[in-house]
Amino acid sequence: MTGREDLFDKYFLAITRELDRVQVPLELDTLYFGGGTPSHLGSEGLRRLFDSLEGTLCVCPGAEVTIEANPSDITKEFVKSALACQVSRVSLGAQSLNNKTLRALDRQHLEIDVRRAVELLLAEGFAVNIDVMTAAPGQSLDEVENDLAAVVALGVHHVSVYCLTWEKGTRFESMRLRGELSPVSESIEESMFEMAIDRLEEGGFSHYEVSNFARNGFRCRHNEMYWDCRPWEAFGPSAARFDGRTRLTNHRSPTTWMQRVLEGIDPVEERDAMTDLAAARERVVLGLRRRDGLDRTAFFTVTGFSLDNLIGELIARWVLDGLAQDNGQQVRLTRPGLLVSDALWGEVLLNR
Repeated sequence: MTGREDLFDKYFLAITRELDRVQVPLELDTLYFGGGTPSHLGSEGLRRLFDSLEGTLCVCPGAEVTIEANPSDITKEFVKSALACQVSRVSLGAQSLNNKTLRALDRQHLEIDVRRAVELLLAEGFAVNIDVMTAAPGQSLDEVENDLAAVVALGVHHVSVYCLTWEKGTRFESMRLRGELSPVSESIEESMFEMAIDRLEEGGFSHYEVSNFARNGFRCRHNEMYWDCRPWEAFGPSAARFDGRTRLTNHRSPTTWMQRVLEGIDPVEERDAMTDLAAARERVVLGLRRRDGLDRTAFFTVTGFSLDNLIGELIARWVLDGLAQDNGQQVRLTRPGLLVSDALWGEVLLNR
């Protein structure tokens, strides 16, 4: 919806119409507003969005209510509206506190915008998440280290560290193909990731998932719900809801999603129905992304599958290669395992 303020009225109407499919009000322990940077709605738009949920999505006392935001969207007025809407957590898409890196990533905000946003949010008692990007075009190991030090010094509660991916069809990939940009080497990319782990742990953060770090008591409850494979509801363009076996994803185009909803047409574009076996394998992947790993008894209780029957040979090989630890009850990846974890998931999902 960025740059299309003229569609806001239509958007709010479509959200209200899609919410009509909820027959009984939902009592929520977590509520997350993300995708398309909802902070672009502004302070009044945020209040209007929350008003549209009234009577359908009911936030329980003590619930975690999160909104994604661009640093430059955080104003005193926006913070005031977020407080009035019972938002408890704000996730800032900062990417970096280095203006050179921000320009390379084509971000519209500056370092000063990130600092100002964090200051405003912390002053009002919000839990603050911040995203950090590594392996950005032209980014050096020293620049990543300086970014991490700056983030720790900000006093935020949660940090997500992501490596830039050169996806087909993106501007970065097109520039790479033309020889205008070059990805950092795999060894430098791994060094950046290991540095992130070291510096954030030294700064008081617990590394609780491959990409996520939190101070004590500030893990993202909403993400942990995803990683536990619990059912969730979702509304809006690109929204994906899950009932424990089937994932339904709305059309990604905001205008197409709005048109379908307002015309009474199902906005779902993709349906992914998993078998019990496929669901168990997905749980393995999500479980091993977490530093706590997988507990054999809990896994069997939830899935009905023995972890050893499912991937016993893989576990044995990973342990032998130093990629995992296995104490007989729990299996978890080691740091070397985390570094190559993306390569392991294909083995899990396709293992027979």
